[in-house]
Amino acid sequence: MTDQDASRTPFVENEGPHPWRRFVALGDSFTEGIGDPDEANPGGHRGWADRVAEVLARDVDDFAYANLAVRGKLIGQIVADQVEPAVALKPDLISICAGGNDVIRPGTDPDAIAAQLDDAVARLASTGAAVVLFTGIDTGFTPVFRAFRGKVAIYNENVRTIADRYDAIIADQWALKTVQDMRFFDDDRLHFNALGHHEVARMVLRSLNVPNDLQSMQPDPLPYRRWREARAEDIGWAREHLVPWVLRRLRHQSSGDNIVAKRPEPSPVFVNPED
Repeated sequence: MTDQDASRTPFVENEGPHPWRRFVALGDSFTEGIGDPDEANPGGHRGWADRVAEVLARDVDDFAYANLAVRGKLIGQIVADQVEPAVALKPDLISICAGGNDVIRPGTDPDAIAAQLDDAVARLASTGAAVVLFTGIDTGFTPVFRAFRGKVAIYNENVRTIADRYDAIIADQWALKTVQDMRFFDDDRLHFNALGHHEVARMVLRSLNVPNDLQSMQPDPLPYRRWREARAEDIGWAREHLVPWVLRRLRHQSSGDNIVAKRPEPSPVFVNPED
């Protein structure tokens, strides 16, 4: 055992209800829940934040949850459009996952992106609320984003430094090896599907030290595909998802243009019947 390990506070499961009454989530498509359709709300999205809020709501009668995240947003937009509205809602628990869309853009600087996150977390932490920060997923398993693995790792170290500076809670996607499998992703190969969001929710709840009964969900085995079938799927994916994504970048457009937050005000949470 190292000296650092010996100095760590051992994990002790909460015996009573968690302390939070108002949860506000900030971010982009990951926090909005893209890839995880909400069966109870046609056209809507559920996602890890909704799933976490549903668990938190079970322990307290007056729990409320707002989600200000909007797909496609860069960190500068999240800071400008979501931080002060979140503060105005007076939450005691705030999550912010921002910078992912910036990091995967060619030529961006993970240190400069992290400086913007630092400013946002300083403002959020100044309210006295507990703040949850996310590391980025290890992209080494996917050919599409493997080239950005080094930038993600650098950004993650910055995120950890920021968390330490402001006593924030880390939700560690990099260490969540379970979801480093394309079966946990939507057809666009960028966003988590329902299984992926479920596993992220379980990880966040562990980070918050909140007991829960969410069970690990295993994906179905991958069907056997011949080489030609696999290549045909790759071509179809590029035509349907990759090309539109590149064109939006060239046109300086965003998938979040004209999209508003799905839960702009804190409101009660009703447990999804699937759970």
